[in-house]
Amino acid sequence: MPCPSLPSSPSLVFFIGLLFLVLWGPSEVSCQNDTEPIVLEGKCLVVCDSTPSAEPSGNALGMSVRSGTGRVAFSAIRNTNHEPSEMSNRTMTIYFDQILVNVGSHFDPARSIFVAPRKGVYSFSFHVVKVYNRQTIQVSLVLNGWPVISAFAGDQDVTREAATNAGLVMMERGDKAYLKLERGNLMGGWKYSTFSGFLVFPL
Repeated sequence: MPCPSLPSSPSLVFFIGLLFLVLWGPSEVSCQNDTEPIVLEGKCLVVCDSTPSAEPSGNALGMSVRSGTGRVAFSAIRNTNHEPSEMSNRTMTIYFDQILVNVGSHFDPARSIFVAPRKGVYSFSFHVVKVYNRQTIQVSLVLNGWPVISAFAGDQDVTREAATNAGLVMMERGDKAYLKLERGNLMGGWKYSTFSGFLVFPL
């Protein structure tokens, strides 16, 4: 006697496969892009994001999928000590000539500008050194042309001094951040200056 056929709808097939994984699957499952595991009744289910560059989205189970490949971080330093270039004199952008970290390659070393790869909260810090020249400098972290964090250095009784600050900012994809000299000059300075940033979490 022929066996009765089972419905072959995609929903039923998905449910049976999921049930099999939960009941008889291995206790530990890993994903090649380090997506965080989802625990179901003591079992571990990992949902891999096939498009890690995309924004986080919900899946068929109503759970958020976040790619582990979205790591973003950079750190640049000023390794030489010389007067600002002609371009720097015109734009007042503070340039860095050595890259220590550039995970994701979102920091442009030629322009010393960081471009956000996705919407999220980012952390930035800077330390800009000036030499003793009896003047005050003001350095700002500029986001899309607008200063958002500033620092000053103006002690005339020390040989070297640094304008230092740090903070969190919210950025959209494509937003640009860089350091700008708002006041004073850095002639003879810059060496040992640093500029760093990283993605705290995406939104």
